[in-house]
Amino acid sequence: MGNSLFDQLQKTGLVDERKAKQAKKEKRKQAKQKKGKKAQPLDESKLRAQQAQTEKAARDRELNQQRMQAAEKNAIAAQIKQLIQMNRIEDSDGEIGFNFTDDNKVQRIYLSEKLQGQLVAGRLAIIKLEGSYNLVPAVVADKIEQRDPSCIILNNSNHSDSSDADDPYADYQVPDDLMW
Repeated sequence: MGNSLFDQLQKTGLVDERKAKQAKKEKRKQAKQKKGKKAQPLDESKLRAQQAQTEKAARDRELNQQRMQAAEKNAIAAQIKQLIQMNRIEDSDGEIGFNFTDDNKVQRIYLSEKLQGQLVAGRLAIIKLEGSYNLVPAVVADKIEQRDPSCIILNNSNHSDSSDADDPYADYQVPDDLMW
């Protein structure tokens, strides 16, 4: 019983060595083909994994970009806050009420006559920070406007005195500090 099937068939003369080698070669080819077919699902799984990795990298880039935009926005807000806190005019308690609009609502702050004159002349501007109104020099307001124009409530220095050539009332200028 120690003899293999091949040895037994060879003794009976049904199989010679050449046919046996040919059978082994075919068996190896079939094994390789099966192995090759098994490799294809591995390639598909590799492709899926690679595709998932590229999608994850795209999501990561998008999230990183959003984080950078948020950080930039926070930095600009901090710069604006610092500019206002360093340059605001504290002496704003006066007797003259100054009306201005903010989001289609009329607001009023009380100023001294000197501050009102400077505000009307365009040397001062009104800036809104965290729900409160602050007076700052017009130069600082221009710097703030470069960073975030929505903070500027009133800045008369931006208004140019360009008159229309055909305006019949060009000789009659209306004063900015007209009180009614």
